[in-house]
Order: sequence, then C-alpha cells, then structure tokens
Amino acid sequence: MTAVLLRILIFVGLFLLIYFGLRRIWKDWSDKFRTDDEEARLLRRRRDLEERQRPDVIELKQDADGTYRPRGKDDPPA
Repeated sequence: MTAVLLRILIFVGLFLLIYFGLRRIWKDWSDKFRTDDEEARLLRRRRDLEERQRPDVIELKQDADGTYRPRGKDDPPA
C-alpha cells in the first residue's frame, strides 16, 4: 500500500514540476515577445515622426466633404 502511495506522490510531483516549468517558459517567452513588439512600435513611431519633418512630405488637410487635399497657399501652416 505504501508503494502505491509513494508512486502516486512521485507522479504528482513530476506532473507539478513539468506544469510549473512549462508555465514559466510560456511567461518568459510572452514577456520577451511583448517587449520586442513594444520596441518595434516605438522605433516605427520615431521613424514616422522623423519622416514627417522631411521637406518632400506633403501634408494633407481634410476638407468639409471629407476628402484629404494638400494645403492651399492661403491656408495657415499646421
């Protein structure tokens, strides 16, 4: 009877070790991918802001009809 109980305890212990190990791996990978995505988003944002400052970029303004058009000569700069 004690051998059966010992075997059950060993299997439960192994199952718990595997479960918590896999859970830890999943959490570490999820955090890594989340930080990588955040860094990529910040780099894209900074690149877009720098690109917006270039002289060959045309700013568009939304008219009353909802269409985006380039600014006219008499429109004030943004």
